[in-house]
Amino acid sequence: MTMPHHALEIVLTRPLTAAELRHAAYAWPLAANRDATRLMTLAGGATPERAVHRLRRRLTARLPIDVITTHYPDAHGQILLNLVFPPATFSAVEREAHCAGLIPERFVREALHRALAEHADREADRLDRAVRQLLAGTTPAHLLSAVGHALTRSLESPTP
Repeated sequence: MTMPHHALEIVLTRPLTAAELRHAAYAWPLAANRDATRLMTLAGGATPERAVHRLRRRLTARLPIDVITTHYPDAHGQILLNLVFPPATFSAVEREAHCAGLIPERFVREALHRALAEHADREADRLDRAVRQLLAGTTPAHLLSAVGHALTRSLESPTP
């Protein structure tokens, strides 16, 4: 039976030097982005969690790892976010989780979901205000035409 492999992304706390990247690549095959702050790899494991655990265990001493994530969403559209808190931060999270009657992982997951939902709401409000401001000076048809034109142009030649 073959073990499934999972595409994982490693976000680093700082760019790697060429020597650091070579040293880490001896332990695990890695592909780096242009500025060596993000790495991609495949890791075997029965579950994404096990694959991330294996990768972290092998590379923590070699790399300044900030976060490891699964690169592709699961069947529910979720990605796995694996991070290690400093001891003082983890103690604070444990205390807050205990007060909320949750395990630390669930506490962090719910806090992250709340923060993302609040961000999405703020972004929707910001866009609504911007569209209303644009509509004050034009018709909906002209605005829609301009948006369609801008989207078509940006798909043809992406801007930096």
